[in-house]
Amino acid sequence: MKPDLFDNRDFLAGLLFIALGVLAIAVARDYPMGVAMRMGPGYFPTVLGGILCLFGGAVLVRGLRSGQQVSGDWGWRPLGLITLSILLFGALVDRLGIIPALVAMFFTAAAAGREFRFKEVLLLTVVMGAFALGVFVYGLKLPYALFPGVWWTS
Repeated sequence: MKPDLFDNRDFLAGLLFIALGVLAIAVARDYPMGVAMRMGPGYFPTVLGGILCLFGGAVLVRGLRSGQQVSGDWGWRPLGLITLSILLFGALVDRLGIIPALVAMFFTAAAAGREFRFKEVLLLTVVMGAFALGVFVYGLKLPYALFPGVWWTS
């Protein structure tokens, strides 16, 4: 007897990757592509979408071969908290600045796990906050406030 495909975790993961890849390609189709040396705004999402589709196809085929079933139920709390952390960052970065938005995002996302260690999350927040400041604010000179009314000047 053949196992049900929609209980196969690799098959489902492959479908998800393919769907996200097709979505990225569909969204980027109206943007100019450019070429590898002079990329247009549609180049990266199209290439990334294609890679996701290929990766999803490989995972889907692996799922068809293995037949490994999904064990357990959906983790609704982690799914909700990770989604909330991303939405919090998007909502807070313009209002409060990048530092408070990162703090809210990391602590909310960390609460989704089984073990929440305050010191580890704080250290992760400090390291990733410094990395984000170094890359986005200092390196790329993106106009993000650090805190409300406090802007980086170089």
